[in-house]
Amino acid sequence: MSDTAAQTEKLLEQAEQQMRKAIQHLETELVKIRAGRANPNMLDGIVVDYYGSPTPIQQVGNISVTDARTLTIQPWEKNMLQPIERAIINSNIGLTPQNDGNLIRLFLPPLTEERRKELVKRVNGEGEHSKVAIRNIRRDIIEQIKKLQKDGLSEDAAKDTEKEVQAQTDNFIRQIDKHLESKEKEIMSV
Repeated sequence: MSDTAAQTEKLLEQAEQQMRKAIQHLETELVKIRAGRANPNMLDGIVVDYYGSPTPIQQVGNISVTDARTLTIQPWEKNMLQPIERAIINSNIGLTPQNDGNLIRLFLPPLTEERRKELVKRVNGEGEHSKVAIRNIRRDIIEQIKKLQKDGLSEDAAKDTEKEVQAQTDNFIRQIDKHLESKEKEIMSV
């Protein structure tokens, strides 16, 4: 394998890795968008003030799903009830914690048609961010291919590599569309 062929192969691998990361980020963001069912992942990213240090909510208590619309948080220390409650309110996830002195309950209200449409818009926005990220990766890789071409990569090899990058891009855009479609179905099903 020639040196330039190894470089183009490396660029294609780099593109695929970066595009996979964009898909993983999308998946993470989509999990946080609730579709009417209680899911402990909805609390990902919420941090609690635990003796002065910001700590993920999962590390200060046990989070469980009691039914389709209820999450409970059982703190490991009773004095953490107030800080957990404050963290949830400040997180703006649209849920009001119910503190009974032992544990915190989060009741997910049934989604209205209007709220479902807002969630679908948010899902599509996340999808658009991911598509832009993937197109930016494609653009960067193609720029690198053009630099390699100036350094001696043949025009045919450059064109072939660009076609492969475009094929990868199309594939990942299709994956994003599938994710969006299934999340939209999940949100719109009553």
